[in-house]
Amino acid sequence: MKSLRRIHAIVHGRVQGVFFRDFTRKQAEELDLNGWVRNKPDRTVEAVFEGEAEKVADMLDWLYTGSPMSQVTGVDARDEQPFGETGGFTIRY
Repeated sequence: MKSLRRIHAIVHGRVQGVFFRDFTRKQAEELDLNGWVRNKPDRTVEAVFEGEAEKVADMLDWLYTGSPMSQVTGVDARDEQPFGETGGFTIRY
């Protein structure tokens, strides 16, 4: 059985208005992760990813690069207790 991991991340930089959420959703779906992504009022992007530990690590690595037009200056990420989230990956508004 593969181990599950859950990450809650805040992405800083030029990450709003550059299709960052859509690219994040596509990347998470490609990795078969569950969770969500949304813009925050402070111009950061917040996201939660849950799935196979190795794939969550790959997603975390991807966040540091982001979408082609974004400029990520930092990622604050913390592990949370996985709870078997299902339902795919969504963009929250």
